[in-house]
Amino acid sequence: MSTKELPELSGKVALVTGASRGIGYGVAEALVARGDRVCITGRGEEALKEAVERLGADRVIAVPGKAHDEAHQAAAVDATMEAFGRVDFLVNNAGTNPVFGPIAELDLNVARKVYETNVISALGFAQLTWRAWQKDHGGAIVNIASIAGISASPFIGAYGMSKAAMVNLTLQLAHEFAPVVRVNAIAPAVVKTKFAQALYEGREAEAAAAYPLGRLGVPEDIGGAAAFLTSDQSDWITGQTLVVDGGLFLNSGVE
Repeated sequence: MSTKELPELSGKVALVTGASRGIGYGVAEALVARGDRVCITGRGEEALKEAVERLGADRVIAVPGKAHDEAHQAAAVDATMEAFGRVDFLVNNAGTNPVFGPIAELDLNVARKVYETNVISALGFAQLTWRAWQKDHGGAIVNIASIAGISASPFIGAYGMSKAAMVNLTLQLAHEFAPVVRVNAIAPAVVKTKFAQALYEGREAEAAAAYPLGRLGVPEDIGGAAAFLTSDQSDWITGQTLVVDGGLFLNSGVE
């Protein structure tokens, strides 16, 4: 997106974690496109710099770090407040899935790492944005969950369990933060990103055939959903998990 194409500023500010590429980048792009200013986070400093350049350095800042690091969480929220003076929206997208295999053989230390990154970090960011701005001024939080968290997910069990916890975290936060902050989740099916590449690489047509809409997801699909859930059009929606799956669950009925 070039600077000339940027719309008027909305006055709103978002913090999007894990946003140097993939779904997080798609979310940041959608929010910038409607006029928000955005802070993005991620582990790779160079990738973040490139993302800022593409999104527009006059509206986007980046804070590198690991999502589960509490010092990084605080630094990201502080940087957002310092640069923009507010943080209306939080999108918890940062996640990891370092293991593939049966849950009976799951290394418990790996499971702990998955929970630290996928769930505990989201709670940490939510606590910090609540204290920094949202408690007194309102806003919205969107947690990126997964259909793996609302169905059995063979061979990615640790990831699925963590995303189920993310769905419940959404409910807990929605209940406690109401009425000033709305909290919802998005549960995507397979989205074409580097993160999910192992699930479709070399067999995309075969993988897409399972989807009634005939294709896998792209980051823009999730960006649009996140933009909706942080907009005034969703002002009476909280505690919900929006499944964005190309119709995949339509195939789960009894035949």
